Amino acid sequence: MQDPTRIDEHRSPRRLLGELGGACGDLGTLLPYAVGAMTVAGLAPLGVLFGFGAFLVVSGLFYGLPMAVQPMKVVGAILLTGGMSAGEAAATGMLIGAVMLVLGLTGAIGAVARLIPQSVTAGLQLGLGLTMGLLGFRLMGDALWFGLAMLAVLIVLMRIPRCPAAPLTLLVAAVAGQAMGIVPPPEGVVFDWRLPWVALPSWEEAWRAMALAVLPQLPLTLTNAVVVTAILSRELFPRRSARATERNLTLSTGIANLALAPFGAMPMCHGAGGLQAQHRFGARTGLAPILLGAALLILAFGFSDAAAGLLGLIPLAALGALLMVAGVDLALSKRLFDARPACRPAIALTAGLTLFVNPAAGLAAGWLLETGRSRAARYAEGKG
Repeated sequence: MQDPTRIDEHRSPRRLLGELGGACGDLGTLLPYAVGAMTVAGLAPLGVLFGFGAFLVVSGLFYGLPMAVQPMKVVGAILLTGGMSAGEAAATGMLIGAVMLVLGLTGAIGAVARLIPQSVTAGLQLGLGLTMGLLGFRLMGDALWFGLAMLAVLIVLMRIPRCPAAPLTLLVAAVAGQAMGIVPPPEGVVFDWRLPWVALPSWEEAWRAMALAVLPQLPLTLTNAVVVTAILSRELFPRRSARATERNLTLSTGIANLALAPFGAMPMCHGAGGLQAQHRFGARTGLAPILLGAALLILAFGFSDAAAGLLGLIPLAALGALLMVAGVDLALSKRLFDARPACRPAIALTAGLTLFVNPAAGLAAGWLLETGRSRAARYAEGKG
């Protein structure tokens, strides 16, 4: 049996270009939240970048797959609206990390995963994919024409064999954005070696974080970051996904947040959309997250003061183009097309609530509908 941690199975230039392309695939989710946390919420760039970089490198080494690391969406939204302090963000990461660690160690997450019907997971993937696509469209914002142009560039490059479409599109976007004045040039870019520091939250911050962010975030993390990510890993990498189990994904999320939140990291998790995005743009091994993680660690340790400006060189409209392509891929899963007609109502309900409310609501409603349908069908067969 092949070791799933291997990342050097195809050390050819073509394979390395694929990993590089995949490494850029999930930047549409990562960068807006990370830059927003640094510029709007006031989180220290060193801590934010160190957290993402370290978690990405360890995930690539452990899973041997292009396992994504993403900011937790509910927490990110609260941070960007000014509703949470840096101490409360650290408390949120530590509390969620502790809960995830308990769920993983006790095996409770496995029982949850076994209860979810395939039709509901298809609906979750459809809803999450549509959510990614709409987020990509919103990122285009006032520069819609520019975003559509970058989407066209991306699609053309994707049709060229062995072409790293994602990084080339981002490079074109950065150059064009500077030339057209869409993004400002970075200022004060100098190397300044720094190390992260520990800052533990207070009890008051922990209590506020529990009600404000931990309880709303947990259901989303369990669905998208654990259950759907494990399923997608098995679909995309049937021979190399042995480590990408619900239990391991829960444990790695818990350990990472417990260990890195005190250093100023944003609350983080894995994500099905990120995994799909990295795969879509060429990643096939753990080298892709390692490359991205290493780049973020260099920014963190050497250029943290200018990090927000450097990351802001990539126009949000171009990141939106990447999200739209990856979202379509995630939504149109094989499970969706293979579903029986009787399962379509549960798929539609799950997807709709995932899109318009959140994945936890979609999961609950879809599970109730599919469970009721299955029991009614068995009852009808028994009567017949």
